Amino acid sequence: MSTVLVTGASGLLGRSVQRVFHLDGWNSIGTGLNRINPPEVIKLDILDSEEIVRVLDDVKPRVIVHCAANRFPDSCTANPEAARKLNVDSSRALAEAAVARGIFLIYISTDYVFSGVRGEAPYKTTSATDPPNVYGQTKLDGEKAVLDVVSKSETRGKVVVLRVPVLYGSCDEPSDSAVNVLMSQLWTSQNIEQGSAKIKVDDYALRYPTNTSDVGRVCRDISKLYLDPTNASRDLPSILQFSSEDRMTKWEICKTFSDIMGLPLDGMEPFKPNEESQDGVKRPYDCHLDTSALQELGIDVGTVDFRFWWRKEVGAFR
Repeated sequence: MSTVLVTGASGLLGRSVQRVFHLDGWNSIGTGLNRINPPEVIKLDILDSEEIVRVLDDVKPRVIVHCAANRFPDSCTANPEAARKLNVDSSRALAEAAVARGIFLIYISTDYVFSGVRGEAPYKTTSATDPPNVYGQTKLDGEKAVLDVVSKSETRGKVVVLRVPVLYGSCDEPSDSAVNVLMSQLWTSQNIEQGSAKIKVDDYALRYPTNTSDVGRVCRDISKLYLDPTNASRDLPSILQFSSEDRMTKWEICKTFSDIMGLPLDGMEPFKPNEESQDGVKRPYDCHLDTSALQELGIDVGTVDFRFWWRKEVGAFR
């Protein structure tokens, strides 16, 4: 039985990735700093390079899916040094330890490596990167760090970057997801009295909400393909991209939630922010990811329907 190690397994994406591998028959072990549940989820301070080495030598995984990251733009802007340590430095240390042991590593990145300027999307894996904020820059620098480790080691196919957009899925706290939190805000808005300030929701930026289980499936399929001995001589790409095709603004997501739950939107209102950010955190207009590189490898890029998943999640059968 092959072993996979999933960093950030107590988070939104990590837990789904770990579950997908487990259901496929892998020995699936997660790591986290909090919400530990041995032996399924073990403790790892990803900022400690010695801890990384110890865990890899104990677990001896064949694959690592690196989900642990600071993925909140506001937090990254507020503390760029901390964001760099987690998103760049720890990723480099993990890649060095993995490549030295012949472990295949998938580094989860983001669509925010692209500027998102109107008219540029969809972005291919080869499109010019231009991060709009600290978060996107640190994730791009993390990409460069892990790929640099491979180039210096002269190995092939040991690291793959997988870029994904905004994610949603089952989670403990709605705040774990920029999508799930909108459902929580819809419920909160039901208590707003007439005449009081409404909750403002972005109706500007285009999003492509993608389910975490679909990302987990793609990570599993990439792992199988890249580890297949018959592909050892193939020049497989080092950067891949995955995304749903469900395009909507946050306001349109709220309208979908309103319809599913049968709740009014009276306590919420759409707004279109200035294209030039006022708080220093720039957010792209459209970072739609082209998935053709995955399709050319024969990997399924289908995704669960957004409305269908949420109806099932909340038990809405009306």
